[in-house]
This record gives sequence, C-alpha cells and structure tokens, in this order.
Amino acid sequence: MDGILFETKNLSFNQIIKYKDIQIKEGKVSFIVGKSGSGKSTLLKLFNGTLPPSNGTIYYHDRDISQMDTITLRKEVLLISQAVYLFDGCIEDNFKEFYRYRDMPAPSEEVMKEFLKLCCIPFSLDKDCTTMSGGEKQRVYIAIYLSFLPKVIMLDEPTSALDKENSNDVIENLIAFAKDKGITVIIVSHDPKITDKFAEEIILIERGVD
Repeated sequence: MDGILFETKNLSFNQIIKYKDIQIKEGKVSFIVGKSGSGKSTLLKLFNGTLPPSNGTIYYHDRDISQMDTITLRKEVLLISQAVYLFDGCIEDNFKEFYRYRDMPAPSEEVMKEFLKLCCIPFSLDKDCTTMSGGEKQRVYIAIYLSFLPKVIMLDEPTSALDKENSNDVIENLIAFAKDKGITVIIVSHDPKITDKFAEEIILIERGVD
C-alpha cells in the first residue's frame, strides 16, 4: 500500500505547538516519539478531528479533514487514548455498551473472546471490570476498540500500564492483526525498546519547530 495516509502542512496548535510537515504512510506501523510536552498526544487528536488546529492543514487520503464529517472520520481513524474508560459491569457489558453507543449490533461472544485473546486478557466475559488492575482494563479497552476494525488505529502510550512481557505480546499481536486486516497503526510511545522492535517508520516530534 505505502501511499500517503496523513500529511500535514504548516500545522500548529494553540500557537504553542508547531509541527514540522509530517507524512504518515498507509499500511505502515508508525511510531511517534519525542520529549514530554512536544505535542505527540495532541497530534493524534488533530488527526481524527478531536481537536482543531490553530493553523495549517491536515490531509487524510489527500482530503482536507476540516472539510470532512468528523463522525465519519473518527469511525475510520480510531484513537485509543491514555485515559481508559470502561463502564461498570462485566467485559461483555462493556462490549455491548460501546457498540450500542455507535448504533451497531454487538459482536458474538466468540468474536469478543477472540479480541480478548488477541490483547492477552485471560478472563471470561462475565469478569467484573471494576475489579481489574489498570493494565487489565487497558487491554480490555484496546480489545473493544480493535474489534471495530477501523482503517486506522492510533494508540497513545498503549503499554503505559503493562509489564514488559504483556507490552511486547499485546503490541506484537495487535500489529500482526492489523497487517492481516490492512489496518494502519500509529503509536505514541516513550518505550524505546518497543519502538526499536516494532516501528517501520519513526516520526520525531520536536516542540517549537518553525
């Protein structure tokens, strides 16, 4: 595939963060790296229209995203943020609630279990999410979002609450799945070991670049 998925021109946010012009290739695993405060998380929110830029233009498949329907864009370009939100109740309840919110029929129990396995969650669907650790909740959250089968999945520090072994396994499984389904993966990470192992493209963000 290797076409240009996202491209930015003269992009800035709140007159504080100025980005060098960026290209994200379709079908590649791109890692966005840089110091804290450089605007990495903000960039993901700009890419799916959660935040509007102060200046500049973002193109998605050569289309100016400011001219696109934001709901359509966010369905195609999913952002899994650092702030994990799950409803009270069990894993199955959460799958159903997230699908209900999108006016979509919930997947079968078999499909739910497949995505839980993909994200290294060895729990039954009736496991109460309120009793889980931060890392377990994070993996359930990723499993639900991945099950929507977006065209692009963006993950903001997806391994922040995971130990080394789970971090490696989850990212490895997620990337293999995405490659099989033709999903482009964009990851913000502070973990150089994960970045060095899995990145096909590395984009360095430096704050205040003119």
